[in-house]
Amino acid sequence: MFSRAFRVRSNTAIKGSDRRKLRADVAAAFPNLSAEQLSEFIPNKEELNVIKIYSHKGEAITVYMNNRNPILFEIEKALYPTVYTLWVYPDLLPAFTTWPPVLQKLAGGADLMLPGVVVPSSGFPQVERGTLCAVTLLGNRAPVAVAVATMATAEMLAAGMKGKGFAVLHTYLDHLWEYGDKSYPPTLAPLVTDSAEKESAEDEEEPEGNEPLSSFSTEPLQHVDVGGLSLKEGDSCAISMGKEEPHENRAAETAEDATTEVQQEAEDSRTPQEQMDALFNQCFFHALKCKVKKSDLPLLTSTFLRSHMFSCCPAGQQLDIKKSSYKKFSKFLQCMQQQQILHVKELSKGVESIVEVDWKHPDIRAFVVPEGFSSASAAQESKSEDREQAYHAPEIIPLYGVSAKMVPLFQESGHKKGSILSSSEVRNIIINYVKTNELVDETNKNFVKVNAVLCDCLLDKSEQDEISNLKWDDLLSRCLERLQPLHQVTFFGQEPVVRKGNIEPIDITVAQRSSNKKVKKELKLWRFSHIGLSPDSESSFSSSFFWDEGDMTC
Repeated sequence: MFSRAFRVRSNTAIKGSDRRKLRADVAAAFPNLSAEQLSEFIPNKEELNVIKIYSHKGEAITVYMNNRNPILFEIEKALYPTVYTLWVYPDLLPAFTTWPPVLQKLAGGADLMLPGVVVPSSGFPQVERGTLCAVTLLGNRAPVAVAVATMATAEMLAAGMKGKGFAVLHTYLDHLWEYGDKSYPPTLAPLVTDSAEKESAEDEEEPEGNEPLSSFSTEPLQHVDVGGLSLKEGDSCAISMGKEEPHENRAAETAEDATTEVQQEAEDSRTPQEQMDALFNQCFFHALKCKVKKSDLPLLTSTFLRSHMFSCCPAGQQLDIKKSSYKKFSKFLQCMQQQQILHVKELSKGVESIVEVDWKHPDIRAFVVPEGFSSASAAQESKSEDREQAYHAPEIIPLYGVSAKMVPLFQESGHKKGSILSSSEVRNIIINYVKTNELVDETNKNFVKVNAVLCDCLLDKSEQDEISNLKWDDLLSRCLERLQPLHQVTFFGQEPVVRKGNIEPIDITVAQRSSNKKVKKELKLWRFSHIGLSPDSESSFSSSFFWDEGDMTC
């Protein structure tokens, strides 16, 4: 469904009443969500956006965004979770496993055939035809696709695992995933290990008296390259530790293994709460050192947790703030702020962001990336620590809203009052309307005949008895003039914001003295309140637009 690019029709913030209705719909669609999970999934204060899109096949789809990631999409009043949601709640849907190379086929738009489904020793989940399911890859419980079962579990087995098993709706690596922050799936250990894998692990164990093998050889699935999932944390370790070590290093390895066992026993003596606190601290410093860039700031705290800290979680473990002593992620960040590691600020009502990080803090510098994770990103970040943050100009796009008077002209194309359109969309709608109603003048195709709808929408009362034809350019310009002016502002790293009204143009004035020297003149900028900048930002932004005397460069 999202294997090809889609067209965004509108992007608006969700209202309070719609937020409550959405929470009720999610609770009905996914009853296994607890009350706490539901409040985290559809938060009360964080900004949620509703995006109307058209797929490449013309299907109307509603997408719900939380911060920068799509969390749900709705088709014909049915809700479906995205892979971003399933990475946070991996047990939300019954899951079926396939082989890693199959992912590229699914992302390209193919459905999942039954011969490509891995049969676990514990058996398949019991589903009926039409049940919403998740698709995972062998060795990782993090879902990579959302699909609908085309037959019941009993029918799959009766068919000898042949035929199409699942109609795929959305996958990791498709265009809906690209609309988010493009983060990678976390590494989640399977709940049930296949019997064949157990046998292969047992075969690798050597009897006493033989040469010792690497301690990592009994868990081959932890180092599987998951078919392009970019889970590269364990690749280098898997290669190096698969080789036989020289004889003279075995004594040192034995000593290291003994030390590791002592450390593991010390860790096991800690309470589960203390272990979760330590895991949060590890993932926190790992994310700051290897994942977060200066250009990412300000960074929403929820995005930092889901997109950066989750990806730093070791294989087989999962972050759960409820199991820690902090109970809330905001309290954890407050603790880090008290240690002057970072600074958290509420940039908008109810939404907190990380605005500053002390990259030279001793705790960040002293943190060592755990084994199994690539340190390439950490080295790259350390090189770019002292670089200045590049300035990205905001992108401003004019839009148009359908007014009450113009509804008769746009209702045939499925739009209603308040629909937001771009100028190209308005043009296409008008052209289709004229061609559908056969209003092109037969004698001169540069003119369009004015019917009753065009007369009421585009002509003044004094013109209705006089004008029977309009030129194409006049028709389109009249239509744009009678639509409500809007504009969309997109700041780098933030979601687009649609506001009413036009943007005033920039006016630059330069004065000359008798000596022909240029006089410094400040720019007259548009009102920054329209695009959501603070007064401090306005002054700092406008102060960069001066001319020095004798210098014509900005």
